[in-house]
Formats: sequence, C-alpha cells, structure tokens
Amino acid sequence: MSENTEAVALLGTGTMGAGMARNIARAGIDLRVWNRTPERARPLAADGAKVCASVADAVEGADIVVTMLWDADSVERVLREAGAALAPGTVLLQMSTVGVEGADRLGRVCDELGLVHVDAPVLGTKQPAEQGALVVLASGAADEVRERIGRVLDAVGSRVVWLGAAGEGSRLKLAANAFVISLVGGIAQSVALTRELGLDPALFLAAIGGGAMDAPYVQLKGKAMIARDFTPSFGIDGGLKDADLIAAAARDVGLDPALIDALRGLQRQVVEAGHGDEDLAAAYRAYDRS
Repeated sequence: MSENTEAVALLGTGTMGAGMARNIARAGIDLRVWNRTPERARPLAADGAKVCASVADAVEGADIVVTMLWDADSVERVLREAGAALAPGTVLLQMSTVGVEGADRLGRVCDELGLVHVDAPVLGTKQPAEQGALVVLASGAADEVRERIGRVLDAVGSRVVWLGAAGEGSRLKLAANAFVISLVGGIAQSVALTRELGLDPALFLAAIGGGAMDAPYVQLKGKAMIARDFTPSFGIDGGLKDADLIAAAARDVGLDPALIDALRGLQRQVVEAGHGDEDLAAAYRAYDRS
C-alpha cells in the first residue's frame, strides 16, 4: 500500500460515490467531496470528509480528483467548471461509466487542462461500494501514477485489474456490463415464464441452485423479482444509459447489436413507465402482469 499523503477530491456522492467517499475518508486520506445536490454530500462530514460548496473549492489544492458522475458530459462539465482551480499535473481518477467515445473525449479534455488521465471505471454496485469491495478496471497509469493513487484504490476496491492505455478500462467495463444486463434480462424472462406456465417461479431458482448455471447474483436478482423488491442497488435508468453506450460501441466495431438492442427496449419500457429509479432487476416489470 502506498504511504503518500496526497489530498483527494471526490466529485459525485450518489449511490456509488457516497460509499466510496466514506471508505476513502476512513482510510485516513485527506478528502474533500462535492455533489451537485449538496444534501447528498453533507452526511459525509461525519466520516471526516470536508464538504465543499463548489467544484472549485473541492479541487483547489487536490493532488487526485476522483469523478463518480452520471456520464462523460457530466464529467467534462464539472472539470471545466473547476477551471483554473485544477492545477496542472493533477491526477484525474475517472471512475464513472462513460463508454468508448466518452473516455477518449475525456482524455482530450485532460490533455487540454494539463491533467493526468487515469480511466478506471468500477465493477460493483451500492453494497460493494460501501464495503470497499469494488473491482477497479484501471488504465492509463504509469508506475509512478499507480503509486500516487494506490491508497485510494486500496480504500475503494478489493481488486485492481491493470490494463494499458487510458480508455481500455472503459472498454472492458462495457463488455462486463453487457454481461450483467444480459444476465438480468435472462433471469427476468425465466422467472416470468415459470410463472406463466403455472408454476411457482421459485422453482426455477431451486432447479438451477447449486449447479453449473447457478450464481449468487442469479439467486439475489431472481428472489428480488419474485418478491417484487426493486430497492435500487444499481438503477435501471443507469442500466439503460450503459446499454446505450454498449450498443453504440458494438455498432462502431461492426458487431451485431441485436441482443443489447432487445434488452435496451425492455429497460426503456420500464423506465418510461416511471420506474427508472428502481433496481436493474425491475426489468422483470416488463413481463409482470400482476
């Protein structure tokens, strides 16, 4: 673990960012936090973070800036809002899911602003963020930069997958999220089909339980669907945003996007019905006739 004492600013204290911020602060790191909606940042003062009223206040004097925001547009907007408060040589540890084009664009923004770009989106949802158990897909970090950001990564993650040039992390994140979205869609379909065939849908989970097709995530999401408990761990509105990024990336490389397009349609149906703030498992609502 690195023993550096560099100051960190975390921008974006939503579902994921709040848990990450708590773990960074509890690791004894000098942390400032900012959120567009201030009420979401204020509770972090109890964990030792300095809550800032503006982006500029948060990044002033920070050696590392962590972004955990909605999309690439949000990240670019706050970086430009920070303006001259961002010192040249500051490390941008960009951990939001921004897609291929977004990651490449943010790399150009970093060049323009004199920032060191580390593209490092994470795998995991609310609970792993709170537990410091995220998997970090880090790219663009030279050895000396890895040392500088080591304590932050230790605080938020259980494991770091080191990749090559900046942007590779965001590319791998899309592949991983394509799997998650496909898996949730498949669980929803199987639970619904079991029910519509006149059986207790819990029998589907029992049938695959403990076998090669089983996984803790399948049981977790399947049981949530059966109980219609869609308390958000990863919101379906975020899933739809990510599915859009996946579809765009697939088209750009000539890959048939038929599967992700079908899943996007299912997610959009649920979001447009007013359930965008519910968990990704709410994809089940597209099949639910009750």
